[in-house]
Amino acid sequence: MIQAAIRTQDLGEYYFSKKLAEIDRLNEDGADIINLGIGNPDLLPPPNAVQQLMYSAAQPGNNGYQSYRGIPELRSAFAAWYDQFYGISLKPEDEILPLMGSKEGIMHISLAFLNPGDEVLIPDPAYPTYQSVSKLVGADIKTYSLSENNDWYPDFDELEAMDLSKVKIMWVNYPNMPTGKKASRDLFQRLVDFGIRHEILICNDNPYSFILNDDPISIFEIPEAKEVALELNSLSKSHNMAGFRVGMVAGKSEYIHSILKIKSNMDSGMYKPVQLAAVKALENNTDWYESINNEYKRRREVVFEIFDELNAHFDKDQGGLFIWAKIPNTFKNAFECSDKFLSDARIFITPGGIFGKGGDAYLRISLCNPVEVLNESLQRVKKLKEKEQWV
Repeated sequence: MIQAAIRTQDLGEYYFSKKLAEIDRLNEDGADIINLGIGNPDLLPPPNAVQQLMYSAAQPGNNGYQSYRGIPELRSAFAAWYDQFYGISLKPEDEILPLMGSKEGIMHISLAFLNPGDEVLIPDPAYPTYQSVSKLVGADIKTYSLSENNDWYPDFDELEAMDLSKVKIMWVNYPNMPTGKKASRDLFQRLVDFGIRHEILICNDNPYSFILNDDPISIFEIPEAKEVALELNSLSKSHNMAGFRVGMVAGKSEYIHSILKIKSNMDSGMYKPVQLAAVKALENNTDWYESINNEYKRRREVVFEIFDELNAHFDKDQGGLFIWAKIPNTFKNAFECSDKFLSDARIFITPGGIFGKGGDAYLRISLCNPVEVLNESLQRVKKLKEKEQWV
């Protein structure tokens, strides 16, 4: 038998891949599981984007290969979006690179800047892709703690005490997933100062800044940021376009050029009608964001009720598509709690431990289900609580 590459040996199957397969098997047996785990937007994309996609797909010439850099209209639309909502000036010709989703960007950035043996600072808890991609490119991982005691921000005293001599990249993600902690200008200033002081590339993954967040900010609001920072963004969450696979990375032209070298060897350009649809989506005004956030607010209230039933502790001022809550000490950890819901209440809730040891005592519920589904989940939780009185 042909052996798989060594790089796959330390790389387990993505947790959600295994869990979704388990849920599918249970549903095939009639279990009727409600999935509150995945952040897959169920609301519709902007109508003007869908109309543009349909129109453009029927036009001759749009089905061919496209530029690795993205069409000029899309780069200009991203620049205008940043100017309008973040107050940031980016040059569309060389400071913006469209991507097939920001997850692609995590791989491209890592390939562009990390040599085997270089070190990467990754938060705990964190989006698992930062760690898996770092392993794939042969980098060594150094975790830094995010804790509720420190308001889910990096502990800069802890960071300064580390040996940072081999660190090349630091991954940050604000508004944060999974904790929902929002960004602040003071945080970004401290991160930029840290990056300058230690010659570390600060990579801010920023797809949640328009969801349940009245103050979207970019790391580039810090004047010196372009010297040491990159920022990823995406239409997946902000415009309900996850399946379209449209994202971008912004930063200093020299950094973008290095990423482009990788990208141009890995794909043959994004489908032009998708890019034109993204242009239309980016042209929407604040009414668009208000409309989806009003719906998420309705859903959030039901999720608060679910966690209240559990006597879980949570911050009501969270941003993003999820609610993060600390479970009561009735349970050994979040995996045990999640399994209890799955087996006895037919609800899947994400255990925080999949994001790192710092999430072992937390659960995460997605807002990507209609209010009716969330209310049904609430009733199931109440019934289980009444039956077993385990809270």
